[in-house]
Amino acid sequence: MTAMDTIPVLLIVWAAILACFLGLLAYKGQLTRYEEDQLFLNEGVSHQQQLQSEIIRKVTKIQPFVRVLGVATAVMTAGIIGIFTYDAWQHLR
Repeated sequence: MTAMDTIPVLLIVWAAILACFLGLLAYKGQLTRYEEDQLFLNEGVSHQQQLQSEIIRKVTKIQPFVRVLGVATAVMTAGIIGIFTYDAWQHLR
């Protein structure tokens, strides 16, 4: 079994991880679309404060998954490129 035999399997795993990562980024973007940069509070806008707190809570909850999937995607990309480069180097010698 050569290194190139593992490339199709790695590409499928990479694509699945990338799809999850991009899905989480899209979800995070959808959440933060309604986030305000400034919120002027008085007694009448406590509902707005609750909405903003809920957005922040959701974003904070998914942030570790975004980081893990981003790192996993980067590592898989580097691994696939490394295997491809190593195989190309072996064929050139």
